[in-house]
Amino acid sequence: MSCGEPHETDCTEVLDHLYEFLDHEMPDSDCTKFETHFEECSPCLEKYGLEQAVKKLVKRCCGQDDVPVDLRAKVMGRIDLIRSGQAVPENDITQDVAAGEA
Repeated sequence: MSCGEPHETDCTEVLDHLYEFLDHEMPDSDCTKFETHFEECSPCLEKYGLEQAVKKLVKRCCGQDDVPVDLRAKVMGRIDLIRSGQAVPENDITQDVAAGEA
């Protein structure tokens, strides 16, 4: 998605990191770049608004569910593996949950 206009921050970069922006998981300097981009680029602003609405809907509908402790531990373990550059096991966490292992 792109409006076809040149921007200081490319549309691809904005869309690739949109959830980091939505979740306030990026440095303030990057947030400022994204906010500037949204002011200049209506397609990206529209995508941002849509993703923000979906995030609010999910929080409203599913925000009360407790996450099983085992699942949280498995997810955090996989995140740590990825961050450290280690190999991540092939099986999917959702398969573990479906099989009752979590």
